[in-house]
This record gives sequence, C-alpha cells and structure tokens, in this order.
Amino acid sequence: MSIKHPVVAITGSSGAGTTSVTKTFQEIFRREGINAVVVEGDSFHRFDRNEMKLAMAEAEQNRNLTFSHFGEEANLLKELETLFRDYGETGVGSVRKYLHDDREAKPYGQPAGTFTPWEDLSPGSDLLFYEGLHGAAVTDSVNVAQYADLLVGVVPIVNLEWIQKVIRDKTERGYSSEAVIDTILRRMPDYVKYICPQFSHTYVNFQRVPTVDTSNPFIARSIPTADESFVVIRFADPKVIDFPYLLSMLHDSFMSRPNCIVVPGGKMELAMQLIFTPLILRLMDKRPKRSR
Repeated sequence: MSIKHPVVAITGSSGAGTTSVTKTFQEIFRREGINAVVVEGDSFHRFDRNEMKLAMAEAEQNRNLTFSHFGEEANLLKELETLFRDYGETGVGSVRKYLHDDREAKPYGQPAGTFTPWEDLSPGSDLLFYEGLHGAAVTDSVNVAQYADLLVGVVPIVNLEWIQKVIRDKTERGYSSEAVIDTILRRMPDYVKYICPQFSHTYVNFQRVPTVDTSNPFIARSIPTADESFVVIRFADPKVIDFPYLLSMLHDSFMSRPNCIVVPGGKMELAMQLIFTPLILRLMDKRPKRSR
C-alpha cells in the first residue's frame, strides 16, 4: 500500500457489473480533477483470443475440463502484482491493452482479440485504477490484494450474475444458451477457488439482490432492473463510515448488521458517490503536496 501513489481496485466476475461501477469512479475522478490511470483486468490474461482457444483445446485433450479465465493458469497474476507494487512505490509500471473488438483495435492496426505491446506508464498520475477479475487475488504464489489501498467487490447474488452473463453473451456476443451454460460450468471450480475468496479481502462489497423471481436464471428474458433490487453494502471497517449520514441521504435504506447498509437498487450509484468520494479524497489528501 502506498501514500504517494494509491492503487484502487474493483474486482468481480464476468457479468457482475464492474463496468458500471467503473463509470461511477470515473465521474468522481473527473469531478475532483484526479488524473487516474485506468487498467483493465483483461490486459493481464495470459493468452489472446486465438491462443486461448488453442489452450482450451489442449486442456480438454489433457482432461482438464475446468480451464478458464477465472483461474491462475490463464492469467499473469505475478505481473499484475508487480504492477500494483511498482506503481505504489514509484508511480509507474508496465501495462498493455486488450483489444476487445474492431473499434478498439483499429487505432492500433491490429486484429481484435489481441494485446498491444507492453509499455511503461507515464509518470505524474494521481492514482492507478484497476477493474477486472483479480484485483484482490491471493494465491500460494501471489498476493495482489496487499498492494491495493482501496479494494471494492461487486458481487450480485449468483442467479442474478448468471442472468446478466447469459443475456449479455447472447445479445452482444451471439452465443447460444448452451454455450453460455457450458462456460459457466467450466468456470465454476475457479470461481470458487479464485473469485469468491477475494471478497474477504475487499474493503467494501456491493451485492445486488433482486426482489423478483430469479429461480431459473437460464430462461430469464430480461435482467431485473435497479428498481427491482436492493443492494447490500458491507464494510470491512465500519468505524470510519458515517452511517447516520448515509441513512439520511439514502431514503428507504436500513442497517441489516453493524457493518451492512441496505439501499434501494436505484440508489446504488448515489450510494457509491457518497461512500467513495470522501475515501478517494482522503487518499489524495495523504499524498505529499507537489511543488509548483
């Protein structure tokens, strides 16, 4: 962890909603004039799109039917740990981009599904912001979480997470229902081993809970809306949170435990603004003042 060069990490599985949380943080950075370096977790996958297909085929031939992007073998967790550590110590580090589609790939003159070359970050940024699968990963060989100053988990209840993934992959990526289910099943062991444990290392967890029937997520035709949900927000250290203030600002909210506040789903973004703005400003205030 670093006073000079803070690291903020948002972690959650595919389809959990981390991208929406990232937009809220970007709004805070814009409003407060914070120069944040944004790093996507996909850039620390070990294989590009074609290489991953080959790696999965090889794993299946070797009777490894659970090989997935959730696991340690398919990711560069040591390099991610090094980035967090180096940025915290020096304010720079080595990064690259994963080019998801033709729109992202065109400026680089590369095919979609490939990585840009590794390059060093330019000095002078205020903080590093990571969003992806492994921002709080701790394994036998790496401890990414130890180098983050603020860790946030985004964890819908699992049926909602599956609904979001099924609908997204079918509508945006053209996958069949069967293909999405196969992916969920293949990833499940790594989900249990690598994804879930991270939420014990986070400082704040946001868990969206729908108030409509999600008993069979694989036949759902729509994602439950924010107004059809509550959000359970859990704090690892509630002593520094002003719960009376949050309750007064977030109408229809309530405390479910001494470290948990439950807010209507439609107020999730407001809750994030109220919670994270002072936390981010506190990180900024701790940094040494720059000479002019």
